[in-house]
Amino acid sequence: MNTPFPSGACAQVYGIPNCDTVKKARTWLTEKGIAFEFHDFKKQGVPPAVLEHWLQTLGWEIVLNRKGTTWRKLDAATQASVQDAASAMAVMLAYPSVIKRPVVEWPNTPGAAAVSVGFNAEAWALDRL
Repeated sequence: MNTPFPSGACAQVYGIPNCDTVKKARTWLTEKGIAFEFHDFKKQGVPPAVLEHWLQTLGWEIVLNRKGTTWRKLDAATQASVQDAASAMAVMLAYPSVIKRPVVEWPNTPGAAAVSVGFNAEAWALDRL
């Protein structure tokens, strides 16, 4: 595999397998020969420490997907309860599908963010290749 990462390192991709954006991201990584492991957070959950790291790194406003179907289906009280990182984290742990997808933890690469959310082929190509 033609990976830009240190020997044995691979990206960790978090998401839901039937999400179109996750499918595009996984296809792109495979086509570019970038090693990755997939974590289905619908089946495997999201480890609280991992989610906390994402929120600290990116901010809860970026990680929380307020445009998706899961968010729109939440009752108004649950939506209104999200006011800060702690309340956002509680909702994301209870409803992992409200996390914007995919979340990718990249092995340490010079000049690139260690965590990204969403898929943008142009930005990924600039940062990763």
